[in-house]
Amino acid sequence: MNLAGRSSGILLHPTSLPGRFGIGELGPEADRWLERLAQMGQRHWQVLPLGPTGFGDSPYQTLSTFAGNPLVISFDRLRDDGLVDAERLAAVPAVPADHVAFGAVIGARLALLHEVAAAFSERARPEISTAFEQFADEHGWWLDEYSLFVSLKAHFAGRSWTDWPGDVARREPGVLAAARRDLAAGIDHARTGQFLFHDHWRRLRVRAAALGISIVGDLPIFVAQDSADVWCRPDLYALGEDGRPTVVAGVPPDYFSQTGQRWGNPLYRWDVHAADGYAWWIARLRHAFTLFDVLRIDHFRGFAASGEIPAADPTAEHGRWMPGPGRHLFDAAAAALGPRPIIAEDLGLITPDVDELRDALGFPGMRILQFAFGGEQPETHQPDRYPENSVVYTGTHDNDTTLGWYTSDPGPDSTCTAEQLAADRHRVRTFLGCDGAEINWDLIALALRTPANTAIVPLQDVMGLGSEARMNVPGRAWGNWQWRFRWEQLRPEAEERLENLTRSAGRR
Repeated sequence: MNLAGRSSGILLHPTSLPGRFGIGELGPEADRWLERLAQMGQRHWQVLPLGPTGFGDSPYQTLSTFAGNPLVISFDRLRDDGLVDAERLAAVPAVPADHVAFGAVIGARLALLHEVAAAFSERARPEISTAFEQFADEHGWWLDEYSLFVSLKAHFAGRSWTDWPGDVARREPGVLAAARRDLAAGIDHARTGQFLFHDHWRRLRVRAAALGISIVGDLPIFVAQDSADVWCRPDLYALGEDGRPTVVAGVPPDYFSQTGQRWGNPLYRWDVHAADGYAWWIARLRHAFTLFDVLRIDHFRGFAASGEIPAADPTAEHGRWMPGPGRHLFDAAAAALGPRPIIAEDLGLITPDVDELRDALGFPGMRILQFAFGGEQPETHQPDRYPENSVVYTGTHDNDTTLGWYTSDPGPDSTCTAEQLAADRHRVRTFLGCDGAEINWDLIALALRTPANTAIVPLQDVMGLGSEARMNVPGRAWGNWQWRFRWEQLRPEAEERLENLTRSAGRR
């Protein structure tokens, strides 16, 4: 699958799907979503990272870059497969339908999944048991270490691995062998959970393919410090003897921020990755393409240069840019995997070397319509001049919804004044020749008719929702990733309108 030719799709994370168990799942509601997506004439479903989330519930800070999030395992599929009784599902506590109440949802779901895993060997039909054994054999290279990691994390009351006893944090072989014996039940449960996630995702992909829909995944360039990835391969990261980073990822000061951005992720030792032919990255990309048809790589600029921040500093004021691996990593991956469809997330402060790397690799970049109408945008950001080899969005998961963006007042931390907002809105109306009464549809129509080969629209914009439906506010540590929709919000007239716009733009 590639992104050549005109096509379009919708951005919606699976956790935002409707359903009666508190969070979107990879089951019948997801199948129904794919069918509605096809009816609207869309050919892509873009999702956020699918890994198991930790503190803060962010899909961009996961416990493993290889594992899946057990919270989206389908309870309905478990029932249909005979792994849980309908009576047990009826006893799942009632939770809100319009957002994910993570505290209540995590406890209730993990309790049920624990019961399923404990009885799995007794209740699984022969074909399911065979599939589990095959999965465990094919994925053992990451599955075994991840399962040990999460079992140890539970054993140590959720603490970061750098706060575990030293011999465990250092992965001393004898200690790990004892842990595998003592925590065998928890390890087996984690392996079962990963099988169930991957099995349910596999079924969803089969349904998507039958409907002619590709799934666009999301791969953060960096991994979380408190992850199986870093614990298992500390040599790949810039860490001190205690396992903690000596430098962390971020963005040095620029005209957006006098103190820069301190993200806190450990930075790669690119020399170590290069020495073994980027084997870890090749394994990561190979695994990602077993889950997705197309891959969006977040913070692509980090392959040209990454912001390096002293780990002891509370801000990025003393950060500096350090060179990344450039195209060497992607050349090694192409030699091992062949050409694969990749979208380069090239937003923010982009320097010529990033553009050169993206273009040399032939990856499409991203264009965001909400960014197109600022007072000093260059000509390349004018929608009618977008390159064909690009992906246009009305907004992303980090933006407000289009309606919220257009109608909201600047917040207390905003760098934009009310006067600037008014000027931007006037500029939008002038460009579109509209009165702004249906600004979400005006921008959707604009995205679809731009020269960009691919157009992606968040579902919130199709439904005309405001800031209450925003998925994430960057820099805010609470209240993110919770939004869910209800089927009655997706009105037939909106579906028909999107299908007509898609067809008239030559994307059907």
